[in-house]
Amino acid sequence: MKLKKVLILVENLSVPFDRRVWLEAKALKENGFTVSVICPRFKREKSFEKLEGVNIYRYSLAPATKGALSYMLEFSYCLIMTFLLSAHVLVRHDFDIIHACNPPDTFFIIGIFYKVFGKKFYYDQHDLCPEVYLSKYKEKRKDFLYRTLLFLEYLTYKTADRVIVTNNSYRDNAISRGRVRPDKIFVVRTGPDKKRFKNSSFTGDGLKAGRKFLVSYLGVMAPQDGVDFLLRAIDVLINQYDRHDVTFRIIGSGDSLDDLKNLKEDLRLGAEVIFTGRVSDEELFNYLAASDVCVAPDPKNPLNDKSTMNKILEYMAMAKPIVSFDLKESRYSAGDAALYAAPNDVKDFADKIAELLKDPEQRCRMGKIGYERLKGELTWDYNKERLANVYS
Repeated sequence: MKLKKVLILVENLSVPFDRRVWLEAKALKENGFTVSVICPRFKREKSFEKLEGVNIYRYSLAPATKGALSYMLEFSYCLIMTFLLSAHVLVRHDFDIIHACNPPDTFFIIGIFYKVFGKKFYYDQHDLCPEVYLSKYKEKRKDFLYRTLLFLEYLTYKTADRVIVTNNSYRDNAISRGRVRPDKIFVVRTGPDKKRFKNSSFTGDGLKAGRKFLVSYLGVMAPQDGVDFLLRAIDVLINQYDRHDVTFRIIGSGDSLDDLKNLKEDLRLGAEVIFTGRVSDEELFNYLAASDVCVAPDPKNPLNDKSTMNKILEYMAMAKPIVSFDLKESRYSAGDAALYAAPNDVKDFADKIAELLKDPEQRCRMGKIGYERLKGELTWDYNKERLANVYS
């Protein structure tokens, strides 16, 4: 019997804001699956809506937390809400497969429950949760919480009928640390959808706020994402190199947003730095199309060196030159479309931005290289076929 009804679980972001989950949901729908999603609800979102044929159920977010105990309470709340909504989806739509996206690595509990009733459990590993912990707490402490995260990851691997990962570094981890059989692991990269990211000719001089250049960051703002490194690099450009001809737009949001705004004030960065918050697709395309340089300031740490940065691929889809710290998977994605600063060296990061700003021919050449690299395994058209193979 063909399994044709899928329930996707995600806790980290709302859908369709979570780009990977939304691409997967639409791809499965295109392949004839009935698709339902359970996720948290952001402000002004509905508790239920049907978008492009996908049923989306959302629960209210838990209060923002800090500290290990608070995080445990938050995860427990989200797990309970997800389980209650899964029972509702079971009655209303039914499902054959649970497609669980981490973080956190706790959905295996729901998976074990439903496997008793013959449901399948697929694990879509977006992050290495033990490495997130090590990267968030700079003292690299391999304590009880770290070992707990390893154990939860291992239990999730063992519960899964199939494991979906975003790159070969994660695949190697599943084999070595998770002891997962290679034939159970499928690499499905989060390539950009070229239908969504249009290579626009929009110049958007108004978005540069009267300055000559625009440098943009797109992405989440959590401790491991390195926006604080970017602000310190901007400090070098403005306050040490006396450059006031560049506008920096920081697009997105996240747990660290307030701390980053405070850091901006501490560094005495003025109107040159603009936090836009989350923006519509149209605004996003305009910002990126108007940008002279796009940046990926993710620092080198146990997580980032093994992770594929979606922002880099999206910059490439807009034919933009990139400045990134020198990370293994970032080099794999961008190749010669990026200049690579020494890991975590904010002065070198600032120097690389300055190098690109003074050379329009190099910027144009690198942008074309990035756009041309988006073929084969780096594109979503290729990877949605790989996702279909997971389910075939």
